[in-house]
Amino acid sequence: MALSFEGRVVLVTGSGGGLGREYALAFAERGASVVVNDLGADIKGGGKSSAAADKVVEEIRAKGGKAVANYDSVEDGEKVIQSALDAFGRIVVMYLTPSLLSHPISDLIHRVHLRGAFFVTRAAWSHMKKQKFGRIIMTASAAGIYGNFGQANYSAAKLGMLGLSNTLAIEGRNYNIHCNTLAPVAGSRLTETVMTPELVASLKPEYVAPMVLWLCHEQCQENGALFEAGAGWIGKLRWERSQGCVVRQKNQPMTPEAVRDQWDKICDFTDATKPTSVQGQYNPLGQKLPPSTFVFSPTQCILYALGVGMSTKDPDHLRCVCVFLYERHEDFGCLPTFGVIPAQAAMMDGGLSAIPGLNIDFTRVLHGEQYLELYKPLPTSGISLSTTIMNTYSGDQLICFNQFSVFVVGAGGFGGSRTSDKAKAALPPPKRAPDVVMIDSTTRDQAALYRLSGDWNPLHIDPSFAAMGGFQAPILHGLCSFGFAARHVLKQFADNDPSRFKAIKVRFVKPVMPGQLLQTEMWKEGNRIHLQCKVKETDAVVLAGAYVDLHGASEASPENLPQSELVFAEIGRRINDSGSELVKKVNAVFAWEITKDGKSAAEWTVDLKNGSGSLRRGAPSGKADVTLTVSDEDFVEVVQGRLNPQKAFFSGKLKVRGNIMLSQKLEVILKDNAKL
Repeated sequence: MALSFEGRVVLVTGSGGGLGREYALAFAERGASVVVNDLGADIKGGGKSSAAADKVVEEIRAKGGKAVANYDSVEDGEKVIQSALDAFGRIVVMYLTPSLLSHPISDLIHRVHLRGAFFVTRAAWSHMKKQKFGRIIMTASAAGIYGNFGQANYSAAKLGMLGLSNTLAIEGRNYNIHCNTLAPVAGSRLTETVMTPELVASLKPEYVAPMVLWLCHEQCQENGALFEAGAGWIGKLRWERSQGCVVRQKNQPMTPEAVRDQWDKICDFTDATKPTSVQGQYNPLGQKLPPSTFVFSPTQCILYALGVGMSTKDPDHLRCVCVFLYERHEDFGCLPTFGVIPAQAAMMDGGLSAIPGLNIDFTRVLHGEQYLELYKPLPTSGISLSTTIMNTYSGDQLICFNQFSVFVVGAGGFGGSRTSDKAKAALPPPKRAPDVVMIDSTTRDQAALYRLSGDWNPLHIDPSFAAMGGFQAPILHGLCSFGFAARHVLKQFADNDPSRFKAIKVRFVKPVMPGQLLQTEMWKEGNRIHLQCKVKETDAVVLAGAYVDLHGASEASPENLPQSELVFAEIGRRINDSGSELVKKVNAVFAWEITKDGKSAAEWTVDLKNGSGSLRRGAPSGKADVTLTVSDEDFVEVVQGRLNPQKAFFSGKLKVRGNIMLSQKLEVILKDNAKL
């Protein structure tokens, strides 16, 4: 289907000739109403004439198109935009290319290129926001990208336009305003004096114009990108960064000799990263957190179970002993919340604490919230590789995902956001009496026992250290209370079956003192169990906004779980790792309806349009751009490359509603086959 610009109003600055003229003619040919802006200066930037703009307008009108001329300087951005509003009532697309101005050469470059682009954009911005649509193309140059001899002013201005474009792309994306940058190469009156006639002929402006029209069309979701184009060739550019090297040693001064000695590693682009935003610019001290290997045996599983209150004194002790405390029983398993232990070890032992200069005062550390999701039942021994702290693997299989929210009191002031749109939300319980209340006792030695699972913070064992943190005595680990509460839900609603456990979210409110009674109040809402945990003696809430998600009894065994669960787990991992970049590439919300045996098995929402992206179980809260319905088996076949998606679509195995073209962008998150 041909791209149409019917109903669109397009402003092209500097369109009295060369590339700008070609863009104006091309937009008009496809139905756009065009504002042809050109000051009409000569090749040296002198003089002023309406002839150039008028001629282009006449060409457009002669072909049945709609166009008006504007002769204002781009520095008079308000006048330029007002001419579009007066003639056509709106402005939706702008291509900003220089038109020569009559200013001294020392000042001309920046006024024409950078200031002109800024003033015109500023004048149009509020109109675009109000109509929730806009497309802006900035004209950069190879001289700005790479530098060029004798063009210092020009290079600085052109790279400045790239920075302006990238920021406008960020600020405009929530209003459907997209801004991209193009560095074109084309023959013009400025280049014909330095290029051969043959070369000028091969670099016709019409070989660049199609790229501009695509970037400006409503179907194109590209935003914040940089392209080069010329002679029919088009390429996209991106930044690349080496892994780098930390040259500072802990408790040692940093020296130029240390930089010299690590220079080859600093400049080694093996396994280079490709940052796309300020948020991805660097992590603390520029260091990638190292992978961490966690080795454990049944002993650690049993020790953890005891640490979170499992006891042979429990009335249901036979079931507890069989499943969680006796390694030789055929049903021996690991408590689901043990999944936090490898991740915590990665964060504290091999992760944050390993970064030179990042000295954490553990008396000031507060654990705010915790989310844990299991994709498979935890093994009872083996090696788990946690590559990003959040994701834990057994071999190459993703086992669980963790999300820690940790606060260091008094460590603010860095200017960043206090919240994250990636954080799993805590949810209030239903406004009715709890369905079940369970009271359990902690022992005076509970913290001393729990710390043997790997949380060595002296706040939980050393009275003097606790006093430095403002506590009268060592407090119980928040994750210990977390384990108690999860165990209560597992007992009351899942018959102590760990395979039914899916996820848990809690917010830590107040500390618990070892020896106090924990009262867990639980509300059942389908397969979600809302919970609130209190200290019985004081009625103080210690865990709030908490819930546990369970698999239904018929879903509990792994063979009954949809195979697509693991695919979406991998999609979630990719969004957590590269969400901002994926949002820039895709800019769409996908709703998945997974069926099994002809019945609905699962719904998922992949949001690659808002914030840093997200994956949610269930239908989208708003309207999805694309809704895909497919069986669990066929979905996995497609992901693994055994079923062609086009064949699946035409055969009826894959049903797509909404913007079908956007479904092609799913390759970005499904390529390389999800880990199964």
